[in-house]
Amino acid sequence: MIAFLEGTIVERNPAYLVVNCQGVGYLLQISLYTYNALPASGNVHIHTLQLIREDAHTLYGFHDKDEREVFRHLISVSGIGPNTARMILSSMSPAEVKAAIVGNEPAVLEAVKGIGSKSARRIVVDLKDKLEKEGEMKVQNFGLTDNTIRQEALSALVMLGFAKNTAQKAIAAILKKQQGTAVSAEFLVKEALKSF
Repeated sequence: MIAFLEGTIVERNPAYLVVNCQGVGYLLQISLYTYNALPASGNVHIHTLQLIREDAHTLYGFHDKDEREVFRHLISVSGIGPNTARMILSSMSPAEVKAAIVGNEPAVLEAVKGIGSKSARRIVVDLKDKLEKEGEMKVQNFGLTDNTIRQEALSALVMLGFAKNTAQKAIAAILKKQQGTAVSAEFLVKEALKSF
């Protein structure tokens, strides 16, 4: 099992990364979260997870251990493969994924392209207890505050006549841009209105 790689970035794009480790080029599948966190070039230390299937040996790269853990949890859910997990981590930060799961908010996961309501509910049901047992209670507290503000903004946008699904996607995009910065419901509504 390869736990991490240290080397020089040879190629970097939103879907994959090639790292030269002493003359060997490793191809790593990455999320947008990792892509945005990595330097454009130079040396890199990247956490990895190797998945061996009958038809492929694939190496996944992660900016931090937290993202790798969330990825591991997601692919343990029936019906959620590595590509879907990567899509979720490309749309949300690991902290946002955990907050949605521990805060019992499948609607937040549904805002991710390709995640239906059944899959979102399955993720929450399968992982909520696991994450709570692993000490994610702090995330739950953060998630509840965040989700209250999110719900207030969503209600306001729906009352203004916007479709719930469209409003959820707009709010998720704004929160992603804010990267954990505290925001008010009023700020979310104003920013969402600009995006419509």
